[in-house]
Amino acid sequence: MDFVPTPDKLIPDLTPAQEIVLLARTLWREGYRDHLAGHITYNLGDGTLLCNPWLLTWREIRPRDILRITLDGEVVEGQWPVPLGIPLHLELHRARPDVRVAVHNHPDFGTIWADMREMPPVYDQSSSLGGGGDLVLIDEYDGAVNNTESARKAVEALGAGELALLAGHGVFILGTTIRAAHQRAVALEQRCRNAWMVRAAGGRPDSALPQWWLERMARSDGNGFHGFWEAGVRAELAAEPDLLDD
Repeated sequence: MDFVPTPDKLIPDLTPAQEIVLLARTLWREGYRDHLAGHITYNLGDGTLLCNPWLLTWREIRPRDILRITLDGEVVEGQWPVPLGIPLHLELHRARPDVRVAVHNHPDFGTIWADMREMPPVYDQSSSLGGGGDLVLIDEYDGAVNNTESARKAVEALGAGELALLAGHGVFILGTTIRAAHQRAVALEQRCRNAWMVRAAGGRPDSALPQWWLERMARSDGNGFHGFWEAGVRAELAAEPDLLDD
């Protein structure tokens, strides 16, 4: 794709399917890379969702691979199987139709804190930029979320939360846009990574950011950091210029 950014247009116009591909590619670089695991859904608002397929990693998918499925998990458009863990997303979108984008994966450091069933402190401002209220710790493991009942319990435990650590499993991140989901996912993994490093270095727990700052960040919906998503998109298109070509 021959695109030159300008101050008023930092990335080309993108379809929802292209956004999913770019989100998957950018997050793979951020540590969301547990082999074939990981699901991204985009609610089209007509009773169907777009999602990445099973059998391809997040660094492999292209727009032509994106599926359109019903809220019952049936394929409407596409040639690949739906991801095995899709019940988590189906239960989420049924319970919260206002959620546009949902991301689930087992990132490097977020999974460690989920395994420990512990909330990572926020030690630096970049780790707090995801916003969207408090991170929810779901500290009971009720089985894999390819099981409808386990998925329903996870969604119920999430409540109105926007980000979650799933005990013994991974993370779940919601957003009103792809941009918001990207910002929140990157910030959450940075929060988890830096908190782990601070602990490993023997840092002081009381050196976490003050509560007033955390409350300010909690009011963000994840859409406010203009340029951050765009930078990730440009990096992927520079690495693979024909990525969006079908």
